[in-house]
Amino acid sequence: MGGRSASPRAAGHRPRTPTARVSRLDGIDMARGAALLAMIATHVLPTLEQSNATQQWAATWVGLVFSGRAAALFAVLAGISLSLGRVPAVRNRLGLALRAAVVAAIGLTVGLVKVDVAVILVQYAVLFWCALPVLALRRQALGLLAAAWILIAPVVAYLVRPVLLDGSVRMQLGHNPVWADVADPARLLADLMVTGYYPVLQWFGYLLVGLWIGQADLTRAATQVWILVGGAAVAVVAKASAWALLIPLGGINALLATGQARLWPLQAMLEANLAGVEQTGTWWWLTTASPHSGTTLDLLHTSGTSAAAIGAFLLVARIGPLARSGILLPLAGAGAMTLTLYTAHVWALSTPFAEAAHLTPESLLAVHIAAALAIGLFVRANGWRGPLEAISHAATRLGLAARKGQDAAARRPARR
Repeated sequence: MGGRSASPRAAGHRPRTPTARVSRLDGIDMARGAALLAMIATHVLPTLEQSNATQQWAATWVGLVFSGRAAALFAVLAGISLSLGRVPAVRNRLGLALRAAVVAAIGLTVGLVKVDVAVILVQYAVLFWCALPVLALRRQALGLLAAAWILIAPVVAYLVRPVLLDGSVRMQLGHNPVWADVADPARLLADLMVTGYYPVLQWFGYLLVGLWIGQADLTRAATQVWILVGGAAVAVVAKASAWALLIPLGGINALLATGQARLWPLQAMLEANLAGVEQTGTWWWLTTASPHSGTTLDLLHTSGTSAAAIGAFLLVARIGPLARSGILLPLAGAGAMTLTLYTAHVWALSTPFAEAAHLTPESLLAVHIAAALAIGLFVRANGWRGPLEAISHAATRLGLAARKGQDAAARRPARR
């Protein structure tokens, strides 16, 4: 998952030893690696738990810290990746479309794995396809579009979602997209865009934010500080606004009066994960900033935390002693091959390994994280790409070759 950052490694000058210095934009790979590890944590450990004493549900530390934020960071980084590299996506739209097709094919295949994980790959591919028309926009236009999208898309989703769910045919898959779903394109599209776990209608806002950030000069320390501070400020203001609307202004009472409060432990889910809750019956749903609620305040908060994380990792990568020590390389290495590692992680969760080894969830998490970091470091130290990254890169190169062929044909003088 994720594109190549504009680092020496991405430009072909790949480090051959694990002690090679981390370049400044390897902070992007580090952020992507952190997003991967955080998503692994939300897959392995529960985000909600029930007290044996009171039978009440409460958010766990994983739900409070990582739920919603990890996947959002992936999506923002996806937008940034489109602006980086030797050939930005705006100059190779066909390559991006083909790369997205590869990711979609992998996602439809991974969806066949029997595992309790919401796989993001197909939605990730659709986000890339949706980005094609806006790649050439200037940074100011992207910023305005991102702001408008984050403001309007949740309202559109709130209005459209009940129509798609209340019809004679429920326009929702209820599972990860798989190849068989392609035979029902209307239902598949509705699930991907509106009714599924990662609704592209709202999540496209993350990609726009990433494109906007990616057009800044990310090598400048001042820019990195601005991204960190600005992102943190947006995140805090969004969360504080949601609290003010729900608690002092009474929005929480309206939510607890809906039918959903009788079906779900709603107060705990508002803190950890609102996915699966049909947000209908009151407009107060749009005032939450809960993970996976898809509201404006949720999108603003998680866009802010994503920007803050990206700025922080870019700044950390500038610290000379840390970069020279090689301590950052495992995280950057994992971040450079997230498509392979994410796919392997989902597959590994479907195996009986944890039960056979009598591992606790915490031990299983440690195994997955250690494996991701070790594999990432090994692949990076040898100057390789991850196997799935190599396939998606080949698709990108194929698109670039086709464009070069078209350009050469256009320059060739016509025969008389």
